[in-house]
Amino acid sequence: MFRPRRAQQRVLEYQGGYMGVAAVPGSGKTQTLSALAADLVARRIADDQEVLIVTLVNSAVGNFAARIAQDLRERGLPPHAGYRVRTLHGLAHDIVRERPGLVGLADDFQIVDDRTAAQIMDDAVMTWLRTHPGFLDGLLKDDLERRSLARVRTDWWPDDCRDMVVAFVGRAKDMRVRPERLLSSLSLRGPEFALARLAAEAYRDYQQSLSYRGAVDFADLVGYAIDALRQDPDYLARLRLRWPFILEDEAQDSSALQQELLEMLAGPHGNWVRVGDPNQAVYQTFTTANPELLKRFLARPGVQAVEMDQSGRSALGIIALANALVDWACAEHPLPEARFAFRPQHIRPTDPDDPQPNPERCEVYLYEKGLSPEREVEVIVQSLARWLPEHPDETVAVLVPDNSRGARFSDALRAKGIPCVELLNASAPTRDTARTLCDVLRLVAQPENRSALRGAFAAWRRTRVADAVGDSLAERFLGRCEEPHTYLWPLGDEDYLAAGPADPEARGELMAFRALAQRWQRAALLPIDQLVLTVAQDLFAAPQELALAYQLAVVLRDYADANPGWRLPELVAELQDLAANPRRRFASLGEEDHAFNPDEHKGKVVVATMHRAKGLEWDRVYLTALNNYDFPSGQSHDTYRGEAWYVEGNLNLSAEALAQLDALVHGRPYVEGEASRAARNDYICERLRLLYVGITRARKDLIMTWNTGRRQLPLQQAVAFIALCARRCIQGTQRGA
Repeated sequence: MFRPRRAQQRVLEYQGGYMGVAAVPGSGKTQTLSALAADLVARRIADDQEVLIVTLVNSAVGNFAARIAQDLRERGLPPHAGYRVRTLHGLAHDIVRERPGLVGLADDFQIVDDRTAAQIMDDAVMTWLRTHPGFLDGLLKDDLERRSLARVRTDWWPDDCRDMVVAFVGRAKDMRVRPERLLSSLSLRGPEFALARLAAEAYRDYQQSLSYRGAVDFADLVGYAIDALRQDPDYLARLRLRWPFILEDEAQDSSALQQELLEMLAGPHGNWVRVGDPNQAVYQTFTTANPELLKRFLARPGVQAVEMDQSGRSALGIIALANALVDWACAEHPLPEARFAFRPQHIRPTDPDDPQPNPERCEVYLYEKGLSPEREVEVIVQSLARWLPEHPDETVAVLVPDNSRGARFSDALRAKGIPCVELLNASAPTRDTARTLCDVLRLVAQPENRSALRGAFAAWRRTRVADAVGDSLAERFLGRCEEPHTYLWPLGDEDYLAAGPADPEARGELMAFRALAQRWQRAALLPIDQLVLTVAQDLFAAPQELALAYQLAVVLRDYADANPGWRLPELVAELQDLAANPRRRFASLGEEDHAFNPDEHKGKVVVATMHRAKGLEWDRVYLTALNNYDFPSGQSHDTYRGEAWYVEGNLNLSAEALAQLDALVHGRPYVEGEASRAARNDYICERLRLLYVGITRARKDLIMTWNTGRRQLPLQQAVAFIALCARRCIQGTQRGA
């Protein structure tokens, strides 16, 4: 039975108007918002009306719907009537689908999903780059080494350019600016707007590709929904009548356009409840989300502002640490701009008689000694190996700054025999698919290499035999082959297989593999993308594996096109790098947005990025890589994600392109470098909030470590981590060397 706290009760007593709720981590906002929705359905709406609940991600839609249905069922009401739960994009789709003609769309218009949209965008960007091969030369530093320059052209620049265009298009759609208008404005501007010109032309090609398909993307939908409501005031009036109450979750992650849509639906005198936590806004640097919008909403005259600041999730020592981070950042951060990263709001523990009391056990351990990246993995895996057998009924997570770091933890845990679950963009099966292709193609590139022969056989065998052991009889036999050609292409009496094992199974494996290896060798003269697909057809059967192989083939074809002098060994080397550290171009394949419940994985280690961990909680949490690269603070020795090291001035290309877009639209001057400096400050603020999110994922135990990185100059402790270590008075905190 839900027994609300004082602040929760204020939300449940809501009668109408605009309300803003600032909810700290673990304050029960989902439960409270669901209970409010059920109460409004039961008491405040007519039979032909619905309470509209809008949330950020698909996984939350099901969670809200299940909670509301259960509450209504307990009240003896129909569990699935009187409310509608949607993501913002799902809501926009509902509006446009009902009246597509208002915005010039056909009744059967299609919506491309994020994956398809990314592929279309990728094609638009790569086509532009192929037709403008000299564009990069105007950006490069003069002192780049030849080897570095080749890598920049094939790897860094295409990815950075793609990120830049995606950010530019997202902002342009949020500003309701079409590519034709931008290109017209650019015709009057000089070469200083080169990045905007690149992005606008790719934007035009992307939109044309959508138009050819009779399709729109999710970003288009919100703008089209607003247009439809403006075109037909009667339609807007009907929707306001249909949805007399709007409840918005995760409001700190809304964009200006999304906020505009909801405010139109609510109307100036309508009923709109916005719940969120500006201190957990961690998506600003790579989406159009703007946490300042919720802060301003909470401060609006006439808005009922509620501080939902009690939380029973974490032990007192963890709460104290999170509050200490907020206090230090607001008062003492060395970068003045970062002192506004947080909204000054403390987490308060629950009252003594609360049904969700704060956990009594508390261990907060700040490991101050600098570790190499490898040693950090080793130390944490050893700690988990000791802790898990003693706590089989508890949950635990290792939180990492990025997916490649998470993959190293997952691999180390599995090598130690510790069960783990991944919340990463590239899952273990995805990485395994890339590595298998890499191992086989290495043999095609180096048929006389003994190691390549054995590696390719082991990779092929793993695709056929579940839990294949690495030292099978057939593999040991191949490992002794001094001259691989005597096995692969025997002549006369020199057939190495003639003296092979008598075991029928091993001999059958060796014969089958030789036939395939010969087939792959004959295909070696094919273009790289066709070779990859030929090999993949022999290795994989699952659609997801074949789809990933196709994406890899496209990536390698792009490398080959950009480097006409490269042969198969160079391309396989690139594939090896991709397999070890999968790039965004294909890493997200097959990763669906499903609800994740940590309590379903007790006794296993969850490895997750800190972003993916948002909204989740575990009994024990390891926070890793708390160094000045992953959590910079504006010091002279810091380096920053998003800045192009190979570009003169280390510019943030996305930030500069967005600044050029703003200058075009608003008629403002553009000064190169100013946007990159501002982007640094925004990034520093966001990483502080990400650290806050990481800390507040822990219920009972929190272990924090940092590593020195792989750079020529070792990384240092994050300034925020140093500040927390210095606060000896934090309850339950231990410091270690």
